Amino acid sequence: MGMIGTRVMRTEDPDLVTGRGTFVDNLALPGATHVVYVRSTMAHGRILGIDVGEARTMPGVVGVFTAADLTADGIGPVPVDTPLLPADITRGALARDIVRFVGELVVAVVAESRAQAVDAAECVHVEYEPLPVVVDAEEALTSNVLLFPERGSNVVVTLPARREVDFSDCEVIVEKRILNRRIAPSPLEARVAASRWEEPDENGVRRLTHWQACQGAHSIRNQLGAFYDLPTEQIRVVTPDVGGGFGAKAFFYPEDLLLPWLARRTNRPVRYTESRTESMNGLGHGRAQIQDLRIGGTRDGRILAYELRVIQDAGAYPRFGASLPRMTRAMLTGTYHIPNAAMHAVGVLTNTVPTLAYRGAGRPEATAAIERAVDMFAARIGMDPVEVRRINLVHKDAFPYKNASGMIYDSGDYPGSLELAVSVAGYEALRNEQRRRRLDGDRVQVGIGVAVYVEITAMSGGSELGMVELSLDETGEVAARVITGTTPYGQGHRTTWAMLVADRLGVPFDKVTVIHGDTALVRSSEVTGGSRSVQLGGTNVWRAAGVVADKAKRIAARLLEAAEADIVLTDGRFHVTGTPAVSKSWSDVVSAACEAGEVLDGEGDFAQAAGTFPSGAHIAVVEVDTETGKTVLRELVAVDDAGNIVNPLLAEGQVHGGLVQGIGQALYEEFVYDDDGNPLTGNFADYGFPSAAEVPSFVTVHMESPSPLNDLGAKGIGESGTIGATPAVQNAVVDALAHLGVTHVDLPCSPQRVWQAIRQVV
Repeated sequence: MGMIGTRVMRTEDPDLVTGRGTFVDNLALPGATHVVYVRSTMAHGRILGIDVGEARTMPGVVGVFTAADLTADGIGPVPVDTPLLPADITRGALARDIVRFVGELVVAVVAESRAQAVDAAECVHVEYEPLPVVVDAEEALTSNVLLFPERGSNVVVTLPARREVDFSDCEVIVEKRILNRRIAPSPLEARVAASRWEEPDENGVRRLTHWQACQGAHSIRNQLGAFYDLPTEQIRVVTPDVGGGFGAKAFFYPEDLLLPWLARRTNRPVRYTESRTESMNGLGHGRAQIQDLRIGGTRDGRILAYELRVIQDAGAYPRFGASLPRMTRAMLTGTYHIPNAAMHAVGVLTNTVPTLAYRGAGRPEATAAIERAVDMFAARIGMDPVEVRRINLVHKDAFPYKNASGMIYDSGDYPGSLELAVSVAGYEALRNEQRRRRLDGDRVQVGIGVAVYVEITAMSGGSELGMVELSLDETGEVAARVITGTTPYGQGHRTTWAMLVADRLGVPFDKVTVIHGDTALVRSSEVTGGSRSVQLGGTNVWRAAGVVADKAKRIAARLLEAAEADIVLTDGRFHVTGTPAVSKSWSDVVSAACEAGEVLDGEGDFAQAAGTFPSGAHIAVVEVDTETGKTVLRELVAVDDAGNIVNPLLAEGQVHGGLVQGIGQALYEEFVYDDDGNPLTGNFADYGFPSAAEVPSFVTVHMESPSPLNDLGAKGIGESGTIGATPAVQNAVVDALAHLGVTHVDLPCSPQRVWQAIRQVV
């Protein structure tokens, strides 16, 4: 008992670090073939001809397929995965007439081995007629180059401002364009999937088994059913261990959707494992916003008005990324009380990889904008950025608090998190060091960056399956089985759900087994994303364990010949209130249940009414070489409030990973295209992100403002580090150069950009 809140080591790790994990690419699939896709080498072009003759004669080739084969089999366009997007734009799983980004699928080559498929794919010849290219989102607004000429516009989403922002009372107004660059998610495991048609059953029905590294097996099952017009009960989707997702694996891709069709055409299992370059040029990108901000207030630090205009790059086809500004608008004013605020946004098509969700999905973009805005406002009025935040933060006694976009924050202590971060970081000592270095004219200057953030997790609330069942194992000991709809891909769900069951029931922690990611074993699941798992799935596991406990008390009452109301469960034993010396164990109770033909199981019935709002304050300290522009992150203090924490060790792991990704966006990461739409950062040789050598040891501090919306008082923690770290580091870089006259450095704050910013003012 009493496991909640303790630092329990992950039970997942021994298998993962010793190679015993089960990943899709490691599955033994007898007779399986491999598919390699021929991808467009042009960002925009008309397909004039495809010659697959030579490829079909290559050794080991089982089949070569084009869009014409899909049409002949009655396979239509890929389904729309996001509501509120235009229905008049469709995409074929294989391009038929037009290609719209480098990396789009054109031909599928299936062979006995991946090497043979690669060799054959290189023998496919595709003739293109080049078409004009647009890769800049603002240029795409002009419609000089149209990706779908019949529409007359590249705009696919428009979010008009809900009010006019009044700046008439502002003594100071700051305006700035900031760029939240396009980035690639880069999970350790890229896209991997496999499909196999099983032998006909007694009714002659062949069922599909599909394995995929994804963020929700039932979602993929439903999409496969829609694509192939198959009843979902004929499809089994299995998601074993997953090596990272960050939002990008929450969605289907043509590469995966085509596998059942290829398996049927070849009458063989087919598997797909993409290369890193394919992943960089095909797995949904993130961020990609142009933000024009305007902030105004008084000279004594009060912010009175804030306006944001966003151009969202949707990529070549409108998917979830096109609607990311909806989440940016939801969190527009962040942790600040600014009722006079509004946002306008458009999502536009460009000849680039379609954008999807990436860790935080719209909320980091909102925080990046407001936190830069507050820093620039503070600099303009000559006030310390911490002091400006103190003046404008939503007070602790204001919750539940409705922001300017109508979002109702459940709980929090924003001033408390800021003061704790300031104290832990030694803020005044850092400012003193900064003053000394500036007076001495040091080549390497120190910068201190502050960011206070709030985000929404579990979005609009909802539910997630959680079931618990107790039985006796072969040794006669009690064992618990948890069935969860959540899909782990690094978070530690197995450990967390076992902790919840062990805590509530008092059964041994190591006797809890967690089942997930298999539509044949799990009745339902939602996409695991948006940091929803503990508050929704965890609460239902907790409630399911409570149902089991109540059933067990009824049986224990019979065994102890007492009233059920008098039975209590303490440290895994049942006894009558006040007489703990006479008790029954879980083994006694489960044995009695088995003898009576009863099942000790339970299912959670929780549905959360709305999203929860984690928050925190990050302070970054950087050292910037003013001659070369090189930036070194020296310290980062992260104070994060995700409500009640089940396992602080796992929470810190989530924060650490998020911090590194936030730092990566601040200092290194940027996916770049040339004017012709050719990727210039298509592999890890060109695309920079931090390794362990580039980041310091973090100081992480937990605050707990419990959410009133679920039994556990929990909020999400998976994206917090990413949301706070990026603006903290960016603000630190600008702060290091402020005495030189630098007011802004765009992301990522690379040595070149920092050097250029310095040269423009000296």
